[in-house]
Amino acid sequence: MLNYDVSKYRTPDGYTSDIAVFTIISTEVGPYKPPQKTLKIMLIKRAERTKEGDPNIEGGKWALPGGFIKLTETAYDAAVRELREETGVEGLKIKHYEVYDKFGRDKRGWIISNAHYAIVPENKLVKRKAADDAAEVELFSMDEVFQLDLAFDHKQIIDDALWFIKKDMSLTTLAKNFLPKEFVLSELQGVLLTVMDEPWLKLDSQFFRKAPTLPFIEKVEKDGEPQKTNRWSKNKAQLYRFNDFDPYVSIYNAKY
Repeated sequence: MLNYDVSKYRTPDGYTSDIAVFTIISTEVGPYKPPQKTLKIMLIKRAERTKEGDPNIEGGKWALPGGFIKLTETAYDAAVRELREETGVEGLKIKHYEVYDKFGRDKRGWIISNAHYAIVPENKLVKRKAADDAAEVELFSMDEVFQLDLAFDHKQIIDDALWFIKKDMSLTTLAKNFLPKEFVLSELQGVLLTVMDEPWLKLDSQFFRKAPTLPFIEKVEKDGEPQKTNRWSKNKAQLYRFNDFDPYVSIYNAKY
């Protein structure tokens, strides 16, 4: 291109993709109580040494799966490939959410990273297995993950990803991916509380009054009779299911 001198500009030393993969784990807590739901994230432990036997940058630290983007790849393509190569996980629907380009974020030089995220049912991660330059792959709760000595600026990347997960849970019917086809309201409450912290969700009196009015769920009935279950309580509770309502938020409906 005329009048363009590439020598005047600093070229990044590397272009990478990182992937924050979240899931919601169910843990049995006792009879007549819904399973406890916990939000977890999948991390890899970086190998101490590279394939060539040299000390690995940030070796031994926990990190998001990721790696360098090849010349023929997009950032998305690289994210899919790196996730498969480092953890054995594939087939996830991931979303790009941010670019991290602050000089000094990586000791190797000016490395720019494209961050992606996904929140998926646990069965999508059952085949996870450390590979490539990952020594281990594990799931951590949010309380656990922020106590770790994380590599690079991955604490910030994870913290930012949580905001997008919260938005997805708040504005879509994402919760249905973590519930049986027919569920009781306490099960829905448990899933929502793994990500959201709105006061009305935490107070049973408010939640059980408001939840039945949500437009995207409906009571399960058979021949006009409400269908109930006592699988999570001594007293039978009404079963619900998601309907075809597709929620959206428009700025033009906002009141200022």
